[in-house]
Amino acid sequence: MASTSSFAPPKLSDFILTERLGSGTYATVYKAYRKGNSREVVAVKVVGKKTLNKASTENLLTEIEILKTVRHPHIVQLKDFQWDAENIYLILEWCSGGDLSCFIRSRRILPESVTRRFLQQIACALQFLHERNISHLDLKPQNILLSGSILKLADFGFAQYMSPWDEQSVLRGSPLYMAPEMVCRRQYDSRVDLWSVGVILYEALFGRAPFASKSYAELEEKIRSNQPIELPPGARVSKDCRDLLLRLLERNPDARITFAEFFTHPFVDMEHMPTAESIVKAKKLVLQAVQKDQEGERSAALSLYCSALEHFVPAIYCKTAFPQVRQYVSRAEELKALVASDNRLSFEQARTSRDILRGKETKNKNKKHTSPGRG
Repeated sequence: MASTSSFAPPKLSDFILTERLGSGTYATVYKAYRKGNSREVVAVKVVGKKTLNKASTENLLTEIEILKTVRHPHIVQLKDFQWDAENIYLILEWCSGGDLSCFIRSRRILPESVTRRFLQQIACALQFLHERNISHLDLKPQNILLSGSILKLADFGFAQYMSPWDEQSVLRGSPLYMAPEMVCRRQYDSRVDLWSVGVILYEALFGRAPFASKSYAELEEKIRSNQPIELPPGARVSKDCRDLLLRLLERNPDARITFAEFFTHPFVDMEHMPTAESIVKAKKLVLQAVQKDQEGERSAALSLYCSALEHFVPAIYCKTAFPQVRQYVSRAEELKALVASDNRLSFEQARTSRDILRGKETKNKNKKHTSPGRG
């Protein structure tokens, strides 16, 4: 597998490398097509052997080791890796939608509802990694790719196997998304990924990172400052969203939200994220709702219909919902009115009962006042 000059894409026996998608210190990424009938589209990360030092070689080996074992819908898949005298090639899954950074820039800011769906997918990938003691350590919008409306974490060049008690001191990642303890104390653990998620969430909602600066000196000054992160003046976000943002962007890692708290936070709401299982959960709940409905238990039926719809709505984003959902929405609305009517009727009946009792009390009092005294 000989390579040509640095101006032309390298040549691989099984792939035709075409346009250059981007490049960094050690690697250049190309769009490529598999030779043969399939014409499968892939991304090929080309790492020049001459550019590698001891540390970057270790990083590359760890990246390959992690991606070889990881299979997840929200993590870019490593399909194969090859090498020749000059380069190492990582054959990666192709994501046609570009990266999250371009997506945010093209729209300036993202609605909270869209941001939440994206955050759920990032959280899903992070939960998978966290269970395997893997830290990404370079989370930023440029390293999150889009395939349709599906997000996928990419570029595991700085990723490490880190137990919760492991600490590192090597500076990794991009300063704009780097946790303060990484920059200031040079000692950090897996919680730095949560800070980075906070910065990504902030940027998606407000169009800029919380430490946006005109120079590196200004950026470093902001990072080293003890001032708590504040949301932009007039920021319109929900209470849950605000709470999560400020807890992710807590400078002190010991006071920052934990992974367990993050995964169960009401704004992340992983229970209702769009997945293939959404429709299964929804159907199970709707069957229970129909049964309660038939038994005349309106309040229980309404509650179950509402719970089912909380799973049906995400299922729409997975394109798995079906027309019957409208019927369930309609029935839930009818039940809502009926339950409200039942409650109103109960209230009216209770009020009537109280009036009758009050009437009796009044009559009894009058009787006491008008009854003749004993001689």
